[in-house]
Amino acid sequence: MTQDATTAPIECTAAPPGAVDTDVLIVPWFEGDGPQAVPGLDAALGGDLASALETKEFTGRPYEIYLARVVDPSWKARRVAFVGIGPSDKFSGDLARKCAGASGLSMKTRRVARAAFLVRAGDASRIDPAELGQAVAEGLTLCEFNNGQYKTGEAPPGASPAWTIAASGVPDGRMSAFSDAVRRGRLLGECSNLSRVLCNEPGNSLTPREFARRSGDIVAGNGLTFEVLDEKAIEQLGMGLLLGVARGSHEPPRLMVIRHEPAGAPPGPVLGLVGKGITFDTGGISIKSADGMERMKDDMAGGAAVVCAMRAISALNAPVRVIGVVPTTENMPGGRAIKPGDILTSAAGKTVEVINTDAEGRLILGDGLWYARKLGATHLVDIATLTGSIVVALGKLTSGLFGTPQPWVDVVRRVADRAGDRVWQMPTFEDYFDQIKSDIADLMNTGGRPAGSVTAALFLKEFAGGLPWAHLDIAGTAWLEEARPYMPKGPSGVAVRTLAELAFTSPEWV
Repeated sequence: MTQDATTAPIECTAAPPGAVDTDVLIVPWFEGDGPQAVPGLDAALGGDLASALETKEFTGRPYEIYLARVVDPSWKARRVAFVGIGPSDKFSGDLARKCAGASGLSMKTRRVARAAFLVRAGDASRIDPAELGQAVAEGLTLCEFNNGQYKTGEAPPGASPAWTIAASGVPDGRMSAFSDAVRRGRLLGECSNLSRVLCNEPGNSLTPREFARRSGDIVAGNGLTFEVLDEKAIEQLGMGLLLGVARGSHEPPRLMVIRHEPAGAPPGPVLGLVGKGITFDTGGISIKSADGMERMKDDMAGGAAVVCAMRAISALNAPVRVIGVVPTTENMPGGRAIKPGDILTSAAGKTVEVINTDAEGRLILGDGLWYARKLGATHLVDIATLTGSIVVALGKLTSGLFGTPQPWVDVVRRVADRAGDRVWQMPTFEDYFDQIKSDIADLMNTGGRPAGSVTAALFLKEFAGGLPWAHLDIAGTAWLEEARPYMPKGPSGVAVRTLAELAFTSPEWV
């Protein structure tokens, strides 16, 4: 997988299943479906499907794959792959996305050259066909990521097939909207994969300066304005929190600013996206344990999500102004590194007593949130691999969502659910703020282990300036430590789709 994640378009067709020109036709199958659920299909397979259902060789459980050979010479596809999608009453766009990914991985393993996915829109009438088409396109694209680009001693996995999405049950008058949704899903999947490429890079190749250079390449040619501030410009802005974290590294920090300002866009509202860009996190003087520290190369996953979402926002021509801000640095234990007990002054003028140098993400985000406000953002979302506490609370399947006021948090939650980025709202009760009050400064950068993800969020809230603000803690979801049926292990590309889709929901903001 190269950084240029542009892939061949996914073709769409309204042809009936037997007329779809492909090597393998993938058919999603509900648990409990009889062999005639798709008319003519079992007959084309010579009764193989009915036999498999009767013997329970195939049941339709989620992500289950069953391959059958077509015997009807009038059919263009020579094989049919059934992918289980569970009970029909639990079907959703997210399940369609995941099942598409599962079948796509199966086709790669079998080195299939051409594959078509049958969208059974008529069987899920409660879900808009365009939503299904977009979700399937995203799933087929997400499965194309390869995390082994540095391997030299083994054959790479099979190439992804040339994809077609066949629309079954989509009215003729809706095919144009369906095709547009598929193209949208393909682009959002590509941008998610670009984020995964960045997150998979080791810290010795993706330094802050290199992160900024590659980000410039990603957003180039999309009508975006891209600016990189060096350490001198950062100092002139008074960003003492970002500079403080950067002090321990020989690598200088950078601050990326990406602007989407479409012609005719109203002056407001303006969406501000702020992503944590720690390209490697040792913990600094409060050094982490050696076990698992290699994973800290992905501590810039929030920053990567912002960069790649901005690419999608511009390519899809979002109707509102959007500002992306990504502070990026390493957190190292050098001779000049900040120490526990040091006091830093933020660009907002607030002073912070450093209690633990491993609580560095909230420091750089504090300056990033201030700058997004300075540039005119009216609604804020920050995203970061911020705390181990959120992993204790929610595990590896769900991101933590914090924020105020509640209507803005509800918007972010709804968009994340539609995008397939599962989130769960956590509390932001003011009582927790007492844990980060300092005796000698305005704030401490950590309140200890109890409610650690909550106090980290409340620290960030102090830099949101009273604007509508949401915080996504993706520490548990940015990296898959084990492969899932629909996605290989490694970086997940979490929240790229959520951030991009937010730019299309501005009527909900107010």
